[in-house]
Amino acid sequence: MTTRNLLLASAATAVLAGCAGGETTQCTTEPRSAWQDAEAFQQNLIDQGYKINAFKVTEGNCYEIYGFDPQQTKVEIYFNPVDGSVVKREEG
Repeated sequence: MTTRNLLLASAATAVLAGCAGGETTQCTTEPRSAWQDAEAFQQNLIDQGYKINAFKVTEGNCYEIYGFDPQQTKVEIYFNPVDGSVVKREEG
């Protein structure tokens, strides 16, 4: 395979991967030193009535939870780790 064909194949693969994976939700560009403490953030959500089954930091610099909100609705929520605002919420 020539270098040109290899570059074209790589570009096509990147485009297809982007389409399949969707866009990454971006929550902040602030440095991690400006973020709320992850454990304290989770505890605050629990104190508000959330049930957290899974918690992670995403590629888009979000705190993401999988679990249930205070109304017991199954949710996936992306939070801005700096100010705690909800950036994206999915139910079900």
